[in-house]
Amino acid sequence: MGPRTTSTRVPEPKLDNEVVRNKFRNLSKIEEFVANHPSAEKRNRQRIKRTLRNRAIKNAVRTLVKKARAAITAKDPKGAMAALEEATVALDRAVGKGALPRKTASRTVSRLASHVHRLSGSAVA
Repeated sequence: MGPRTTSTRVPEPKLDNEVVRNKFRNLSKIEEFVANHPSAEKRNRQRIKRTLRNRAIKNAVRTLVKKARAAITAKDPKGAMAALEEATVALDRAVGKGALPRKTASRTVSRLASHVHRLSGSAVA
């Protein structure tokens, strides 16, 4: 037999979104589930990643919708139209990734578009 080697514990690999995870303060709510089986541990890791990804997507969408609403409130037809385009693209992308329900995005786009249409109609008249 050869000399006995001491095994050192290898640290667990960091999640892909470690940098993103540090930006959110309420991780204790996300990570409070403790799994007992390997498959449950994997599902938990996946759940954490998906929650963080969806949260980031929703935050970006919310910001663009707020910009569109601000342009509508400021009665700026061209700015509102440009902001509506950006918000529509972001909402469609969020639906495609599964972060938002399809009908929620459709309803939001419809309401914003009707406001922009009224705004541009009053500018022409």
